[in-house]
Amino acid sequence: MAVAGLLFLALAFFAVGQAAAVRNSAQTAADAAALAAGQKYRDQLTAKLLDAVRTGAPWRDLLDGRGVPGDEACTNAQWFAGRNDADATCAPGSYPTSFDVKADTRKTVGRSVIPGTAGKHASAQAEAVVEPRCVAGPEREPGPGTGQGQSGDQGQGEDGAPPAGEPAPGDGPADGGPVPGTPLDLVCDHGKKWTIDPADPRGVLPQASDLFSVRLAE
Repeated sequence: MAVAGLLFLALAFFAVGQAAAVRNSAQTAADAAALAAGQKYRDQLTAKLLDAVRTGAPWRDLLDGRGVPGDEACTNAQWFAGRNDADATCAPGSYPTSFDVKADTRKTVGRSVIPGTAGKHASAQAEAVVEPRCVAGPEREPGPGTGQGQSGDQGQGEDGAPPAGEPAPGDGPADGGPVPGTPLDLVCDHGKKWTIDPADPRGVLPQASDLFSVRLAE
């Protein structure tokens, strides 16, 4: 009887270890999936922010970490969970933008001396938060060719209209190309500074990780 009792305890401890391993797998999958969602969202924010500055479109919400739908980010979370042998549900949260992910393992604990473990899956939750790392510096005055009207009547005809062949204030350039935006100066974490200048396409641009941080919520 003593030997049988020890054997049962050994098998029970083994079952507990199996369950713990499956739970750890679920938490790993949830953490990785949440971070994958946040990183995808960060990449989308960066691309749209740079494009907005280039074209002169509104960019403040983007710099603050808002203004991009979370669908693609959640799709990325679900794909990443699958790579960790788990299924995930994902929901975007409120500002600061966050992604709440619940992961369920595809594997079960397996049969053991503890009843009910054969079909038992493990679940875990994780939340990733996307936060801005930069603020806008002093706003520059629009320069020539930015599509902004200038003060005074310089360059206007007698009736106040622009000379023939020239675009009206706010219109695009005469060749129909996009109107470049005003350069944007950024001050980021640790005093790092960037300038996004639409007139300098060869300039060094900040990476997504320079503009936004992604972390797991505590």
